[in-house]
Amino acid sequence: MDIVTLARIQFAMTTIFHFFFVPLSIGTVFIVAIMETLYVRTKDETYKKMAKFWAQIMLLSFAVGVVTGIIQEFQFGMNWSDYSRFVGDIFGAPLAVEALLAFFLESTFLGLWMFTWDRVKPGVHALFIWLVGFGSLMSAFWIIVANAFMQHPKGYQIENGRAVMTDFSALLKNPQLWYEFSHVIAAAILTGGIVVAGLSAFRILKKKDLSAVSEKIYKKSLRVGLVVSLVGSISVLAAGDFQMKALVEDQPMKFAATEGLYETSGDPASWTLIAWANEAKKERVFGIEVPYMLSILSYHKLSGSVEGMNEINKKLVAEYGDRNYYPPVNTLFWTFRIMAGFGALMFVVSALGLFLTRKKKPVLYEKKWLLWVLGLMTFAPFLANTSGWLVTELGRYPWTVYGLFTIEQSVSPNVSVASLMFSNTVYFLLFAGLGATMVYLVIRELKKGPEYVDHQHAADAKPAIDPFDGGAF
Repeated sequence: MDIVTLARIQFAMTTIFHFFFVPLSIGTVFIVAIMETLYVRTKDETYKKMAKFWAQIMLLSFAVGVVTGIIQEFQFGMNWSDYSRFVGDIFGAPLAVEALLAFFLESTFLGLWMFTWDRVKPGVHALFIWLVGFGSLMSAFWIIVANAFMQHPKGYQIENGRAVMTDFSALLKNPQLWYEFSHVIAAAILTGGIVVAGLSAFRILKKKDLSAVSEKIYKKSLRVGLVVSLVGSISVLAAGDFQMKALVEDQPMKFAATEGLYETSGDPASWTLIAWANEAKKERVFGIEVPYMLSILSYHKLSGSVEGMNEINKKLVAEYGDRNYYPPVNTLFWTFRIMAGFGALMFVVSALGLFLTRKKKPVLYEKKWLLWVLGLMTFAPFLANTSGWLVTELGRYPWTVYGLFTIEQSVSPNVSVASLMFSNTVYFLLFAGLGATMVYLVIRELKKGPEYVDHQHAADAKPAIDPFDGGAF
């Protein structure tokens, strides 16, 4: 393997592992905030216990997310120093705002929320967790400001071989920012809802080991999770539709690759359900097509053709110079379908789950196979989120900043194959250890159950005992 390939593997590994926890953290914050708000409004202690219990999962996700985020930033400096020099003038502002304001807001109110149970009024305490959620949104927003510039550069000029910011407001008006941000936040809400519903389903399967209080909490949590995931799944499908339509104009090569189109489609355009491409020969080996569907998905009408990769590549060669502009077609084709397929599946499961847990006939709780289906859906948002980011990043090949800076130009000039092999091995082992620890701690919290967390909070609320109160003897 060469330096560029190893550096890309490291970037992919650190980014994917970090992004396991970003949407989980944002999603579970909003789940906990909703549960505590329900407690404030109804005075039902069950919702308070639910908020305290699921906060354990939320806090674990925050902790691992912070650690993996630090590692991700560290590998930027190690492997992508030329890239950092090129975009540093532009990235500096949004990343500074994210660190100094958004993350500060998020972490401050998270601390206040953790240590002020029963010390402030319930409404004030609920406000703290909503402010944590707002901080999380702002943190994600400023990170995506930077990423959106990579997808669709705005508000810059090139000086001495570097991109220099000329208009900060142009970064905020970048249409790609709002498509990405809405898509990511919708996916985070969906992730939180599905994870809470899925983990609750796994625990209800063990109802013989549950007390009546714990069973009630898990059933209520499952319902709350399904409501949130239904809203999230509808939102993510809508946001994804808007983002993909924008790609037709902004990044036509990425769009064509997700559809496996080497040649320009007919009018109307057929959508390919499954296919495989010979990337060396730049042609499709086979495919099953659905008439009219690609025109409907691309333009929301029954007519319209989609430009193929071969034609787009000729235009890119004429504009940027002679080189290969084809992204990994099979990878993009299938990751896009995994993302969209799981998004649709989570919508169906959320809607059916709510129907099957209605008060009149809550049959889902009595059917083990239905609980297993819902439980296994816990893993679906992680597969969908990862696939989505692969489409976003791989589809931009060969650019790090679209149309301005290539991957080869971005790699640090002083790294070696040996150093990258060593750091990749270290990061892999570290991530494997963090992932195993996270899974172990989540399972341990689930086994302890909601009642243990409630007792723990009650014990923490008692005044500390001074061991010297009795005197010296």
